[in-house]
Amino acid sequence: MTELDQPDPGLADALKRLRKAANLSGERLAVRCAMSQSKISRIERGRILPTVVDVERILKALDVPAETGRELVTLARRANVQHTSWRAVAELGLWRKQAELKALAESSSVVRQFLPATPSGLIQTEEYARTALTPTVEGRPARNVERAVRARMESQQALQDESRTFHFLLTEQAIRWGRASPDVIARQCAHMAEVSQRPNVHLAVLPWTATKVAMPSPLNVFVVYDDRLVTAELFSGEVVLRDPRDVSYHLNLFEHFHKNALTGSNGTLFLRQVESELMRKRG
Repeated sequence: MTELDQPDPGLADALKRLRKAANLSGERLAVRCAMSQSKISRIERGRILPTVVDVERILKALDVPAETGRELVTLARRANVQHTSWRAVAELGLWRKQAELKALAESSSVVRQFLPATPSGLIQTEEYARTALTPTVEGRPARNVERAVRARMESQQALQDESRTFHFLLTEQAIRWGRASPDVIARQCAHMAEVSQRPNVHLAVLPWTATKVAMPSPLNVFVVYDDRLVTAELFSGEVVLRDPRDVSYHLNLFEHFHKNALTGSNGTLFLRQVESELMRKRG
């Protein structure tokens, strides 16, 4: 279990106390709310985090008073949304975050990354990663950049496991944004074109021309791990969403953007064209 999957012990204890107060066994409660007894047990022992829907079903089965129920649903909703500031991450060591992301990828069968601002760390070159991880704005927490770069390069080993599928959907801005020199960005494009040839990697590009099609604005980076959780990046930190409704919404967003993107050989060709364009400008 990764740090992102830790359940809330307070919620687990509260649900267990309510079941006992109702003089119900775990088996009888499971029947009442149409869950398995093993799931009820794991929720009460804090082994898994119940969704908001899970909690609502349990409360209804236990006939919990409305006021108490609202408090526990609010607790479940908060437990299913977690915010971690980049400052807190930096204090622990940014390299630890890279290891955590590697563990998340390795615990998933399908990873979908929507990348409107920058290429994923899983497909960055070392020199691009070094630029991306170096603070440039006052107030950005300091970090051991070289250790973080090494950890990011190690995390890319997850791509070698062909039993897992990775979908990278980048906007044209993410590819062209001048956060590094033209040479570095050109080599980054070449690297992504090469990675896209892996059988378990699907890379797509959402070009600027796609904005002519009615679609929501690409506001932030988000990653969907199977259908169990979403991580979304902000300037100040990261939000983790576990509620199935939030996960489903982000899956729908991903598909909506993806259907207007350049995929397969068309996406690879676009990367090669940007690479050539940047190399010509260098000359």
